[in-house]
Amino acid sequence: MIDDFHDVRFPLDISAQARGGPERLTDVVTTGSGREQRNARWAHSRRRFEAGYGVKSLAALAMVVDFFEERRGRLYGFRWRDRADFKSCPPLQEVASTDQVLGTGDGATRDFPLVKTYGARFSPYRRRICKPVADSVRVALDGAEIAPEQYELDATKGMVRFRDGFAPRNGALVSAGFLFDAPVRFDTDYLEIDHTAFAAGGIPKIPLIEIRMV
Repeated sequence: MIDDFHDVRFPLDISAQARGGPERLTDVVTTGSGREQRNARWAHSRRRFEAGYGVKSLAALAMVVDFFEERRGRLYGFRWRDRADFKSCPPLQEVASTDQVLGTGDGATRDFPLVKTYGARFSPYRRRICKPVADSVRVALDGAEIAPEQYELDATKGMVRFRDGFAPRNGALVSAGFLFDAPVRFDTDYLEIDHTAFAAGGIPKIPLIEIRMV
């Protein structure tokens, strides 16, 4: 489906109380000697969230139902703010243009995808960031922040594109800092609404799953 993503964020007041995180798929085979052979089925993790914990009032309930219906259940994706992981830097730090290395210039390449690297010593993992917050992105060359006039951002794909005449020179280190959302969808076509609480309401389960964008 071509237009299967709505560029709108799930209500922040509700997502702030959600649970969830990254999931991977690993095959583990135990041999007769008791040793293990492990194989990663997925090159990239996939995040799952449970948003039902954040619905504590009729107003919140109505907001979720409205959001769910407009997304047509599982049909359309949307933005989700993972409060544990939404910055290019550690959660309590301020975003800086040197947070994440995007690549090295060669004098001709102008497109640099946004990425976030996890870990450093043994086997760093580079995650593509496809849904940055547009006005939060800052870019640097060799550690010096550059003016926004030198590049443009495709916020639908998470791509920094240097304008004509500004392609990073050969050997120049390209880095960026940003806020971002995770692209997700509802992982159900049914919302079970609980009306038993007086003047309140609840939706015990609102499962969400990350969408592969690239």
